[in-house]
Amino acid sequence: MTKSTIKTNQAQIRQLIADQQEAICAKDVARIMSHYATEVIIFDIKPPFQTHGKEALRQVWSECLPYFPDSFDIEARDLNITVNEDLAVAHWLSHFTAMEVDHPAMQTWMRITAVCQRHQGKWQILHEHISVPFDPHTSQAVFTLNP
Repeated sequence: MTKSTIKTNQAQIRQLIADQQEAICAKDVARIMSHYATEVIIFDIKPPFQTHGKEALRQVWSECLPYFPDSFDIEARDLNITVNEDLAVAHWLSHFTAMEVDHPAMQTWMRITAVCQRHQGKWQILHEHISVPFDPHTSQAVFTLNP
């Protein structure tokens, strides 16, 4: 694979992530779902531990978006993308911004890993894992970058 192809594929994955974040901020379930493969498996930050398939994930998004504030943005940090011809792995840190100052999501940094696969010329999210670390001494989740 040439350096040019790698850069093109990385740019396409970067755009997929940006489009997904914009869709989430717009609370546009159809647009959010357009980025996922039919056989997607999600390990989410909240139960259930696994969500299998696009239709089950559509229900998860439909149920959780009403709890999001009317207006917010998403900050992504430390995005790293590894690609080949048809498979990509991306990982980054993320949190919600531009919300009410006292909203708990403003302080919650999440770790996100996405495995993407090119299907019929289009990159799709095949697997997504969202988590927060925990302090093993207290068994408490760690929501900030500098605990």
